[in-house]
Amino acid sequence: MRKTIFLLVCIATTTGIQLAQASGDEVSKPIPEATRFITEHRAMFNGKSLEYTATAGETYISDEKGEPKASIFTFAYVKKNVSANEVRPVTFVWNGGPGSASVWLHMGTFGPTRVSVPSDAGHAGLPPYPTVEATETILDVTDLVFVDPVGTGFSRPLGGHEGKEFWGLNEDAESLAEFIRTWVTENGRWNSPRFLLGESYGTTRGAVIAKIMEGDFLMSLNGIIFVSQALDYQGSSPYIRDNIIAHITYLPTMSAAAWYHNKVNPRPESLEAFLEDSRAFATDELLPALFKGNTIDAATREQVRDRLAYFTGLSPEYVERANLRVQGRRFAKELLREEGLAIGLLDARYTSDDIDDLDSDPAGDAANYAISSAFNATFMNYIRNDLNVDWDRTYLTSGDAELSDQWRYRTVADGKSYEPMFVNTARDLSVALRTNPSLKVMVASGYYDLVTPFFDAEYTMNRHDIRADQIEYTYYGGGHMMYVNEPARLQLLHDTRAFIQQQIGE
Repeated sequence: MRKTIFLLVCIATTTGIQLAQASGDEVSKPIPEATRFITEHRAMFNGKSLEYTATAGETYISDEKGEPKASIFTFAYVKKNVSANEVRPVTFVWNGGPGSASVWLHMGTFGPTRVSVPSDAGHAGLPPYPTVEATETILDVTDLVFVDPVGTGFSRPLGGHEGKEFWGLNEDAESLAEFIRTWVTENGRWNSPRFLLGESYGTTRGAVIAKIMEGDFLMSLNGIIFVSQALDYQGSSPYIRDNIIAHITYLPTMSAAAWYHNKVNPRPESLEAFLEDSRAFATDELLPALFKGNTIDAATREQVRDRLAYFTGLSPEYVERANLRVQGRRFAKELLREEGLAIGLLDARYTSDDIDDLDSDPAGDAANYAISSAFNATFMNYIRNDLNVDWDRTYLTSGDAELSDQWRYRTVADGKSYEPMFVNTARDLSVALRTNPSLKVMVASGYYDLVTPFFDAEYTMNRHDIRADQIEYTYYGGGHMMYVNEPARLQLLHDTRAFIQQQIGE
């Protein structure tokens, strides 16, 4: 059992630095010393006893004048008493959104304590929710730093700086790359093996950060772990009717959901073999049919329609009315319509009973309804009672209220010509991998993820000039957060540990 054996709390001082605002005429509010809460622990991980320090605290990143511009709050778990010849990596972990704190990866699987939710896609129910020690997590092979970007968790802009300076595709990645460089410098870890681990939009930013680190910062990475990758948004935008690519990339996930809910007739015994057939149909039959449009002959169209009905578990009549274009959100509502249920988007194993059974789209997300309160409640309890975080600042699990509306995907300066396009950071990853040919990426995907489908991960990584030998794919019987399924959680940790050991030569 983990024991807290030492506590040191550093409370922010009431006196601090006075910074001028951007105008130079007014004085911004004082910036106190960074706040940090430090505890020491002992626990068993992967069968090994480990003493470690948990630091929940701020790291300040600076502007061009060398003055603090933002506080990045992290939860860092660092092994104590490292021997002189021990290779101890550090892995930087974040979630996505944009606008999500790191609660999900932290409390779901990679932190030393986790929430226990039903593995069979059942609702987590009422509090109190059970928490258990995550003895299978990867602290035995790497230090872990869970990162909350500006506007999430406890992370905030400082002085005269505003949140919108950090809320954008490039702005966000640049601030976190600056954080990593600062943290590595302050903690004397420049020669430690380094890994990035992001989920969902966290993979979007991870690709940009990798490019910055391998290029401008000269900070080579040992590996990147993408959980539910989202680099090229064309393949994960199923609600745009004329986006042919998404109709292809989403089909195998729809097939997985139909198989899970017993809507495939006849139902193959092997899910994996069925998904191989779905991939082949999507690329060899559905894609040419959609490309040909109204020039396709009637017999071929009818054959594709019936095959698409089989692989989605929907009726041929529905597929015909959809003109062979089954959109992802509509699928989530249609698959179990006769039962009056909608399936989850984050995880198609979950179901919810919407009020409006005639709507074309789900009212919300069944998976989100089922687990979010449990994650939030147990995390807040854990950081207060185990990490002794006692602060009057509000922890923003879902981000600042203004973040989403002000998020900037534009990649060129205002005033320059810019034609909107799907977000795509796969090119940034490609540059990073070309810069560092020894760098490899582990891509972890859930079969039931209707937000970032596993076939889109394959489609994205298999182009953009990315070498196949630098990518490793892993698959799990869960959804976007595959780790809420216990067998998938254990396999994800096993695969991640093996990947890290491989990339540090163990």
